[in-house]
Amino acid sequence: MTHLWVRAEQRLNEDRVGLTPDGAKALIDAGLRVTVEESSVRAINIDGYRDAGCEIAPENSWPDAPKAAIIFGLKELPEDSTPLHHRHIMFGHAFKGQHSGRALLERFKAGNGTLYDLEYLVDEDGRRVAAFGYWAGFAGAAVTLKTWSAQQNGKLCGPVGAYKNKDALLDELRTELDATNTPRPNAIVIGALGRVGTGASDLMEAMGVTVTKWDMAETASGGPFPEILDHNLFINCIFAGPQTPVFVPRDALTADRQLAAIGDVACDPDSDYNPVPVYDRATTWDAPALRVADNPVLDVMAIDNLPSMLPLESSIDYAGQLLPSLLTLTDLDTGVWGRAEETFKTHMKDI
Repeated sequence: MTHLWVRAEQRLNEDRVGLTPDGAKALIDAGLRVTVEESSVRAINIDGYRDAGCEIAPENSWPDAPKAAIIFGLKELPEDSTPLHHRHIMFGHAFKGQHSGRALLERFKAGNGTLYDLEYLVDEDGRRVAAFGYWAGFAGAAVTLKTWSAQQNGKLCGPVGAYKNKDALLDELRTELDATNTPRPNAIVIGALGRVGTGASDLMEAMGVTVTKWDMAETASGGPFPEILDHNLFINCIFAGPQTPVFVPRDALTADRQLAAIGDVACDPDSDYNPVPVYDRATTWDAPALRVADNPVLDVMAIDNLPSMLPLESSIDYAGQLLPSLLTLTDLDTGVWGRAEETFKTHMKDI
């Protein structure tokens, strides 16, 4: 019997989950065994999983799960050198040249485990079967606006946190913007036709911000793109790859520009393909903005777990997208899971 083990998230400020109680019941009804770890932070209460018929395990007990269990989480595992023996479903951040990714793959090699990277679960046409993109863009645009709002008061953006729902976020943000007594900024969103860009654009427009929407056609020339510097805000929603052009080069730091805040929702600062090379590290909930220039001011927002600011809505949305693929876990050799394993094996050749 296929055994799915839903682990508790161990990363700070990560309250999401990739399976709802209704989804768990659907898996059990389909003949799968489902274990869910207790969690002190998960947005969905453990009682719902218990009522759905799941087995309940102690928090962070997955290393002792049966060898055949498939461990399912969202964000990174604790960074240590422990070999990984299980098959893991998660966002590995290891296939795009990230320097920290090699260490993770070395752990899989040492333990003879397998990574089914959630970012690389694709259908037969190469499209991702599930993504948090919309809520990443929505929250990322919100924090970028918070960053701009703080600048109007001569400050760096203060800590952010999780919200009960999107309306609570919108109400707070609108109050902050109105308090600046300043006209709304303008923004450019690159990747505006995708899920991430749609979320970013929707948030901006809800706040009365005029948005210039670019996608592949507008960036096909490969740059440079001086138009970006003519906007107050830039939201990058393009995930880095070998063909991704540079959108904001380092010489922009000293250039004549209107650009005051960058929201790098894609957030790949340690990738060899980083299209926003004016910063070198992700930002955090406690310190969401990194100042990279002072005259004029330029701040970068690059939080890499943005959807967790709206954990309930983003969890329900993502889990609904992913469930049809989870229902096919009984066949790991073909379809979504077979393709994901081939991607893993391809990247393991260099480890």
